[in-house]
Amino acid sequence: MQTVPVPANDPLSNALNEEQRTLLDALDGVLAPLADLCLAKGLTIQSIEERLRLSFVQAAVHAHGGLPSSRLASRISASTGLTRREVARLQAEPGSSATRREPRRSPATELFTRWICDPSLRDENNRPRALPRLGLAPSFERLAQSVTQDIHPRSLLDELCRLGLAVWDADTDEVELVQEAFVPRGDWARMTSFLADNVGDHLRAAAANVLTDGKAHLEQAVFADELSQESIEAFRNIMAAHWRAMLDVIPAQLEKLIEEDRQAGRRQTQRARVGLYTWSQPMAAATRHLNLVAGAAPALPAAPKESEE
Repeated sequence: MQTVPVPANDPLSNALNEEQRTLLDALDGVLAPLADLCLAKGLTIQSIEERLRLSFVQAAVHAHGGLPSSRLASRISASTGLTRREVARLQAEPGSSATRREPRRSPATELFTRWICDPSLRDENNRPRALPRLGLAPSFERLAQSVTQDIHPRSLLDELCRLGLAVWDADTDEVELVQEAFVPRGDWARMTSFLADNVGDHLRAAAANVLTDGKAHLEQAVFADELSQESIEAFRNIMAAHWRAMLDVIPAQLEKLIEEDRQAGRRQTQRARVGLYTWSQPMAAATRHLNLVAGAAPALPAAPKESEE
């Protein structure tokens, strides 16, 4: 990605301190893929700017929520750079009161995850087993009922089939998973909801780390150059295997922790998300290195140097 330097005589740039300038430079890497996505779907800068202004107002409300209403508007205006009239207009917009977007719980997602992760629902090859649609556990009906009592199991079955995640054999009356990951291709609304939830929480973790001592959340990465396309394919298979291994362990441990909290009578007010992502693209320059990156976390040991040929 190539950035356009800010003119040296730009008054806004001259008013920024060193930390603010550094943050603006870092935002180039965050905003560029968002700009690519928006342009691909025909969103203009005007619509994005309106959402950005609203997000600034919501963040300011969250930061200064303890102030009386008589002073809040002025504080929001001062901290965001928006006029009080603009702040009032944005706060009057529908949905502006939702200062923090909470991820929506999807029963279909939870059902799929439980099916994938529950050892009792695995066959002799450690694959998710086909389940009878009705009857006592293990059955699709009982699995669906363990997730929610508010949605009929047949409706959840129809949803999984619609998303291409499962198939129902009417002759045997069995349901079988046909995907190993919940990637609802063709369901644009759900895919963009996942983008908001996953990327949003990742960015929250990174932001919390740089605003504190870097120990608030685990947020690290490994990256390497000089790979062939064949190696990239092998790398993707390696990471997919690691993700499947994580799925064998983490959901069951989280369920155990939830049950322990319930048994101990502890307040269950927290949520958690763990993810794994990979990215590959052609190299911008012929450099050779393997780096460990930990955001603002404490420095890690230096990566091993490659021997020169």
